[in-house]
Amino acid sequence: MSKRDCLNTSVQEPPLDYSFKSIHVIQDLVSEEPRTGLRPVKHSKSGKSLTQSLWLNNNVLNDLKDFSQVVSQLLQHPENLAWIDLSFNDLTSIDPVLTTFFNLSVLYLHGNSIIRLGEVNKLSVLPRLRSLTLHGNPIEEEKGYSMCCATCPASPHSTSVESLRQTAPQLRSGNA
Repeated sequence: MSKRDCLNTSVQEPPLDYSFKSIHVIQDLVSEEPRTGLRPVKHSKSGKSLTQSLWLNNNVLNDLKDFSQVVSQLLQHPENLAWIDLSFNDLTSIDPVLTTFFNLSVLYLHGNSIIRLGEVNKLSVLPRLRSLTLHGNPIEEEKGYSMCCATCPASPHSTSVESLRQTAPQLRSGNA
């Protein structure tokens, strides 16, 4: 199976779901069993998951230390990761490790503790990012948040990624 076929196949796979597991550190994912859904996640011969979605929502994560290494242990093709749900954790910043997943199209960060609007600027390098949620973070109170964020038809509280790309230079300079 070619890498492209694998990419197309794994889009249809259910997520690797570690939500509601009280996970404090990313390294715990290696020893934790993911939640089971209606359809089981398929695995490669090596035992790694064949999915493009990783759900870590409703845990107590406050950083993403070793995220890339753990994702590589869990997923057969970590470079194809397209959807990461980190909503309702204790993240105070957007870890640059998220910008290394160039196929990322959906990123949920709502309900965290992200304080600085400039953090969002890091994500402007992701070419496929189409859905980003940030509501429920302290940055909602920061000047420039409403300029950066717009109502997206797919998700009423998501950041317009195009708006993010246009606003990024202003956020860098502090003019937003």
